Amino acid sequence: MPKPLKHEALFWEKGEGKNGRCHLCAHECRISEGRFGICGVRQNIGGILYTRVYGEVIAANVDPIEKKPLYHFLPGSRIYSVATIGCNFKCGFCQNWQISQVKAVDGDMIPKRQMTPREIVAEARQAHCLSIAYTYTEPTIFFEYAYDTARLAREAGLRNVFVTNGYMTRQALDMIGPTLDAANVDLKSFSDRSYRKTCHARLQPVLESLAAMKEMGLWLEVTTLVVPGENDSAAELRQIAEFLARLDPRIPWHISRFHPDYAFQDHAATPIETLLRARDIGREAGLQYIYLGNVLEGTDTHCERCRERVVERRYMGLNDCRLQKGRCPNCGADIAGVWL
Repeated sequence: MPKPLKHEALFWEKGEGKNGRCHLCAHECRISEGRFGICGVRQNIGGILYTRVYGEVIAANVDPIEKKPLYHFLPGSRIYSVATIGCNFKCGFCQNWQISQVKAVDGDMIPKRQMTPREIVAEARQAHCLSIAYTYTEPTIFFEYAYDTARLAREAGLRNVFVTNGYMTRQALDMIGPTLDAANVDLKSFSDRSYRKTCHARLQPVLESLAAMKEMGLWLEVTTLVVPGENDSAAELRQIAEFLARLDPRIPWHISRFHPDYAFQDHAATPIETLLRARDIGREAGLQYIYLGNVLEGTDTHCERCRERVVERRYMGLNDCRLQKGRCPNCGADIAGVWL
């Protein structure tokens, strides 16, 4: 395997001796020489912080954009999806744990492919994709790689999408924000206690990122994986829905079904009835676009004025889009989104 690229990290400061502190995500890890941050991929080497995953792709695929999931952003288009190993969360219910929970020190155990940002853009264009998604794991932890790729993608006429847990610092978001067009943010619960226990993180930075992304004008969609016994109470689902409705009632909310995985093998899959109840709660809070995920129903878009079905989807793909320049063909109402 070729030798990994050595790339100095952004957003860090030197401390006493050869210690340093990372300011990329809200953990803001203090990292002594030779050690890694919580993400497992940013390492202090000789008093300088390096990213150990720049140019090291663990997954690169052409996906339907609906798989991200993004339902109101270029529907029916293809998106080139890339990821490196690593994550700054430790979610027990992670469904990509085989790559997200791998650390750079163990990275040689998993085959990777070296790709420059320019090669990613070239492959995306060759595959007739309209956009690139930084996804599968957490794109914040491969920020430098994503940022360089996103800038080149913009120059090539491609859009950029973050599928993220939203735990970046505001300075990191301010830097990459102008290169991004859309984001899907996982809002995993509305309990700081739950975030600390299950993800080893905090709730407030995620809420701040959601508000900042909305303020920046990114197209924003939100996903909540509903896990039985963790975040499925009516009270907590209502808190999530009401928060999103305060940000913007036209933010699409994806309510996804949990399947037993990783450290949550002892949990049952989410009952469909729970998802339907969550959808009712979201509607009561004023959300206009609510979708069920990891199931075969509840994925179509209806006009918020006349309830006409305007976009019909199949599982992780598009079946029919009847919008006319982003408007309902029946009543002419504007349907929120970024449309082809």
